[in-house]
Amino acid sequence: MPTLSTEERLARVQGRYDELLAEIAGVGYIASGSLAPRYSRCGKANCRCSGDEPKLHGPYWHWTAKVDGKTVNRRLSDAEAAIYREWIGNDRRLRSLVEELRTVAHEALELKLTQVRDGVKV
Repeated sequence: MPTLSTEERLARVQGRYDELLAEIAGVGYIASGSLAPRYSRCGKANCRCSGDEPKLHGPYWHWTAKVDGKTVNRRLSDAEAAIYREWIGNDRRLRSLVEELRTVAHEALELKLTQVRDGVKV
């Protein structure tokens, strides 16, 4: 397999960079934080949650995040939890894409620096 020139490699890197930018544009709404199911006891003596083999109430969905430096918790309905789940997933995808974007940009930087060292006008 023939070795690609710096120009050809740079063109491929630019193509991947452009693909990543297009993916980022289609990510959708994002939200930070985490979503967790919680189970609880009600405290009533004759309830199913207070036996030898307790069956706790729930799941109740809870969203937790840092907002202005403070931890915020919010109890959510199933419908609200579904929205948060999607948006938190979008946020994770965005972070992953940005990390890959940085990697590709670093590769482009190294190729550009090679061109400069070789005396190619950039």
